[in-house]
Amino acid sequence: MNPIINRFENIKSLINNSNVKIVAVSKTFSYDVIRPLVDHGHLHFGENKVQEAVSKWTEAKKNNPHINLHMIGRLQSNKAKDAVRLFDYIHSLDSQKLAANLAKQEDNINKKLKYFIQVNIDNEKQKSGIGINLLDDFYYYCTRELKINIIGLMVIPPNDGRENIYFKKLMELNKLLALKELSMGMSSDFKVALNYETSFVRIGSSIFGKRD
Repeated sequence: MNPIINRFENIKSLINNSNVKIVAVSKTFSYDVIRPLVDHGHLHFGENKVQEAVSKWTEAKKNNPHINLHMIGRLQSNKAKDAVRLFDYIHSLDSQKLAANLAKQEDNINKKLKYFIQVNIDNEKQKSGIGINLLDDFYYYCTRELKINIIGLMVIPPNDGRENIYFKKLMELNKLLALKELSMGMSSDFKVALNYETSFVRIGSSIFGKRD
């Protein structure tokens, strides 16, 4: 069996919960490397650069219309048009300007995406995301004024060994907003995230191996 399929199936067995979706983070890997997992029937793939995703996935998605493509990296407003055309999920919604641009592009081509609001859980200056104190206002701006489909919250926690605290906090914030999905957990910490009701885990190197 292909080693990528082996690793994928191993992670699936560790998760052992059909409600948790694995977003296979395929950034930097060519489609030839990813193809075995597509042929295996996996449907959720993550990219963090729009231009790379356009060149890699445009044809592949035409041939496999059930594939769901997830934007997991920081998204610039000027890339909103291409992002809306190609992606199905955006995990990194982090500003009013970006939200307004995405809503406009959705209207232009009559397509609705699913969005996670990225939360800056510990107010890290170098990290993007909405601060907890601004989350309510931003959520209502997106859902009431822009009418975009917010399905949950997303976090990239600080790398300080306190993932439990951050994941628990995000789970609580998600419940306060009555949202159904949660995007948290990567190769290094997805097992912790499983304890806090995550529904999407974003796993790259544990499936595809180390990047160059």
